[in-house]
Amino acid sequence: MNRICLLAIVLLFLVPNQIIASNHPNIKVSFLRNNDLWIVKDNKELQVTNTKNVYAKPTWSHDGKWIVYQLETPSEFDPKEMQVEVWAYQVDTREKKKLFYDGYNPTWSPVKNVVAFNAKGILNISNLSRFYNIATGVNSYTWLPDGSGFLLSSSGVLQPDGWTSASIYTKKVDDYEKIILFGGVEHLFTLPREIGTTKENKLIAVYADQLTYSPSTKWISLVVSPTASWSMDSNMVCVIGSDGKNFEVLDEIILEVGNPKWAPTTDTIAFIAGGGRIVFGFKNKDLKVREMPASGTLTPVDYADLDFSWITDNLLVSSRIKEQEWTNDFSKHPLPSLYTIDIKTNTQRKITNPPKGYGDYSPQYVASHKMIVWLRGTSVVDQNRTLWKSNPDGTDANEWIKNVDVIEFYQPK
Repeated sequence: MNRICLLAIVLLFLVPNQIIASNHPNIKVSFLRNNDLWIVKDNKELQVTNTKNVYAKPTWSHDGKWIVYQLETPSEFDPKEMQVEVWAYQVDTREKKKLFYDGYNPTWSPVKNVVAFNAKGILNISNLSRFYNIATGVNSYTWLPDGSGFLLSSSGVLQPDGWTSASIYTKKVDDYEKIILFGGVEHLFTLPREIGTTKENKLIAVYADQLTYSPSTKWISLVVSPTASWSMDSNMVCVIGSDGKNFEVLDEIILEVGNPKWAPTTDTIAFIAGGGRIVFGFKNKDLKVREMPASGTLTPVDYADLDFSWITDNLLVSSRIKEQEWTNDFSKHPLPSLYTIDIKTNTQRKITNPPKGYGDYSPQYVASHKMIVWLRGTSVVDQNRTLWKSNPDGTDANEWIKNVDVIEFYQPK
């Protein structure tokens, strides 16, 4: 049975000094510290860049030999503007390669060392030697699970009678030298012009982002957004069959609370439901579970879930706070602890007790080393956090890496 479960995420702020990564001799970690790229390799922290302008989360290639990262620099064409360069770093040789002068959303192929990235609506591929134009009119994309091509979305456009809606396509990519830039796609689905959970709660379906295949590849999750300003307050998480059928709106979410995530091996999706940006209050962010056709809420009354990670197909770890109105005095913000949640039995257990004045944020499960990691800090906007680690049940908790902002673990498939 395909199960569709609900839950969430919030934001990702870490922090640093140097603590050696002992007890995990084979672990590979990339992270940002003071806007530079660092890695943990062979139990040592190594600084990769010294530019103070690394932008967004670095990501690992499928074999753990390369990292792709981005540098924010003055534009080559207009010094008053900024551009984001796409770079790759070879972990063993420490070689750095500039792949493109201005691109975004770089992602590795799931099967080989090839990077895709978007540049002003043109999807490109780099094989680390040269780049190739793949498709035009692309707003968002993801690799097909076998690496043979892409799932693409185009955004709606404003016409005299209003906005059109986003459309989704697939495009196979075999020989890069023979790619047909215009065309060569198969239409999968065009979203309805308006979507929502009720007649009163609807939005115009202008953008389809965060395209993600379920473990069985039978389903695709996506986040549908209206215009930019409106998307700060309301978006819809949706699913559709990979054959373009059975489109369904699951619930309302906000972008700043995180990305929907599929369970490790089952077609169960998790996210935090609830509209309204965080500055409207630490509330209405409920962890829900849905196993078709029944549904229910896992978040206790008067609490809100900020972030989560799957541990197994039935077990989650969540960062949870007591509900509270927003205040600009960050010292008065609620401070979260971590809880494990068994979605089959609805058994919930608090597994961390941060000291007074600290909260535990952004939990992640590192499957390759069977441990939970999280960020401990003084508030949701604290930029001086420390990475902690423990067993999945919260035992053997230890401080690990200080002064980290944005972290990515290499986890072999």
